[in-house]
Amino acid sequence: MSLTSPIRNPNLHDAAVMRRRAWWLVTMSIFIPGSAQLLAGNRRLGRILFGTWLTLVFIAVVTLVAYLLAPGFTLGFWVSYWGLFGLQVILGVLGVISIVAAVDTFRLVRFVHVPGRTRLWVAIFTVVAMFGPAGGAAYGTFLAGLTRTTIAGIFADAPTVAPIEGKYSFMLLGGDAGADRIGLRPDSVSLVTIDANTGQITVVGIPRNMYNAPFVKDSPMRAEWPDGFNCGDECLFSYIYPWAEEHPELYPDAVAAGSSPGVEAMRDSVEAITGLPVQFYVLIDMRGFSGLIDALGGVDIVIDERVNVCVVGEPITDTFPAGATHLDGKRALMYVRTRCESDDFERMGRQRQLEEAILRQVQPATMLTKFEQLASAGRALVVTDLPQSMIGVMVDLGTKARKMPLLRAELVPPIFDHLYPNFQVAHEIVREAVFPPTPTPTPTPEP
Repeated sequence: MSLTSPIRNPNLHDAAVMRRRAWWLVTMSIFIPGSAQLLAGNRRLGRILFGTWLTLVFIAVVTLVAYLLAPGFTLGFWVSYWGLFGLQVILGVLGVISIVAAVDTFRLVRFVHVPGRTRLWVAIFTVVAMFGPAGGAAYGTFLAGLTRTTIAGIFADAPTVAPIEGKYSFMLLGGDAGADRIGLRPDSVSLVTIDANTGQITVVGIPRNMYNAPFVKDSPMRAEWPDGFNCGDECLFSYIYPWAEEHPELYPDAVAAGSSPGVEAMRDSVEAITGLPVQFYVLIDMRGFSGLIDALGGVDIVIDERVNVCVVGEPITDTFPAGATHLDGKRALMYVRTRCESDDFERMGRQRQLEEAILRQVQPATMLTKFEQLASAGRALVVTDLPQSMIGVMVDLGTKARKMPLLRAELVPPIFDHLYPNFQVAHEIVREAVFPPTPTPTPTPEP
């Protein structure tokens, strides 16, 4: 008698055999779809189910090996449109074979011959085998589809871009289009660089209230403002955005390219101010900022000195005491927006503090459990021209960056005069921050 005979041709009247057989078949069906059919049922069906399952396992192993060898490329593929579509198909197939295997296994168990005490538990585990993997696969398919929709709505459909001097560069705009404003005006402007090898992030803060902001050569804005954006208090640096939006003829191709006249004008100015090229832009709408923080479950920060909240010139309406505190979306927005008893430079510092806190506190578990809320917040929060094909590279670099301190440089007094700016000084500050000098090793004295 072969080893499989008690499973394929059991003695229906032997309670012990039927009990063990039921557990073997249900367990195998849960972990290896098709194995129960190969041993006790329709071998052709078993080969189809097992072969399909083995193919999915092979894809998973190849993906794991590829990730270990080239994480950026692998992530880039799986978050691309076709990668996510393929993931949906794979998960759908896994769900189907799990259900088919479980239903057929229930038939093979010969439920009426299973001893009464075991019958209930076998039925429960059969239901688990039927709906557990299938339910997980269905939810995974939903998340993959949601991710595909979210990514397509945020990122650009464009080819990958190589780093410049070993760095990727972003213009980060914190826009605020509140009900009391006409249009959007950036309240926070930064140049962010990421080292293409180490993931080291450097953030250069540019004051929104800077005068006489220049533009790079050949910029349409330079033709309009050859001496810089220099009409006094009506021409602060952040006002470049709405001014360009009111003159879309200067950048006629911007919208078709996934940008806007305001963004392109700001890009031309940031490049001139910092002396570095800007490869991508990221526009964060502060109205969506609150939703992102709430989706994360709030954010924890440490406040050095008490921060009051008020409309300038009116009574204080709220206070953030010094010390560790937890902020929800509404209070986080109050914290970064208030100018009560503070200036623009202090406000810039609070914005940078919150940005860094969010970067540090986003955990994989949060991404999984609150992905739908985060995706919804992301679509309302972020606009960028970063190519979708580069998401994997940026995720890989972001993982490395979490282990390193952020490097910062602020173009603020006393090192930089925003009223009478010297942009050669700005170039030197930025260059030193983004490309810090490598320490020269001290020679070992000869004995």
